[in-house]
Amino acid sequence: MTTASPAVTVEGVTKRYGRRVVVDDLTLEIPTGAVAGFIGPNGAGKTTTMAMLLGLVRPSRGTGTVLGRPLSDPAAYLGRVGALIEGPGLWPALTGAENLRLLARLSGLEHDRCRIPDVLALVGLEDRAGDRYGQYSLGMKQRLGIAAALLGDPELLVLDEPTNGLDPVGINEMRQLIGAVSGGDRTVVVSSHILSELEAVCDWLIVIDAGALVYVGPTEGFLRGATAVVTIVPEADADVARLADMVARLGHAPRRDGTSVTVPVNGSEPRALAASLNRAAMQEGIVLAGLHSSRPTLEAHYLSVLEGADR
Repeated sequence: MTTASPAVTVEGVTKRYGRRVVVDDLTLEIPTGAVAGFIGPNGAGKTTTMAMLLGLVRPSRGTGTVLGRPLSDPAAYLGRVGALIEGPGLWPALTGAENLRLLARLSGLEHDRCRIPDVLALVGLEDRAGDRYGQYSLGMKQRLGIAAALLGDPELLVLDEPTNGLDPVGINEMRQLIGAVSGGDRTVVVSSHILSELEAVCDWLIVIDAGALVYVGPTEGFLRGATAVVTIVPEADADVARLADMVARLGHAPRRDGTSVTVPVNGSEPRALAASLNRAAMQEGIVLAGLHSSRPTLEAHYLSVLEGADR
């Protein structure tokens, strides 16, 4: 990420539909050049927030900026923004290339038609550009939608659930594509329920629940408060109790689970704790059949945070 002004700022933004509050006093910023993951349960307000950034929905209250221009004046910045919201809706009888040429003409991007071969190559559709859109797989349709969003070489790219409905191969391809279209000063905002994919590509994270902000900041910062674990498996099942007693004497809080002992990591690196427990077990004469440390995943920590929230 660069040290430039934020690509997006939102201050106290609220969206109501009658008495129902969909987005509640949201304040956040997204640095320029970030790949920002936007996560939250269904109905949390992710799509509504993205729609407000794109001028599709007017906030009930609050202010903000997109690419340095006021959120209240979307016409001033939308020419520098590309988006894919709730899946592409293109013409099934036209080829991929024909769809992009027509979109360029309708969007006033005639001067960007020369970029069509480049964006098709970027999304991996250069060999299928002459096939009709109606014959595309779901993953190919999603990729063509991103190609359309990239036509104007946008500074901000907004992708709402681009992996929705894709199989594991398509999800992996989409993750690689998001990595390919990011970089430099282009900012990417992407929402997804596949949190492992966001963890792999996002360096910035926005977590909302019931329309309210839970966390905004670097992805590693969100995970910093999570609990890692070390799992110890003695060779003899009879040593599980001895091992748990040893761990407790060392000042940790062991959890016995059948034939293993799990130790939460408090304030130390999982690998460092694993090494010290291994040495202690040797001194106790306990032979270990297995010892491994694991850091928490984004999905596991996200679920624990939501479970602990007052929902």
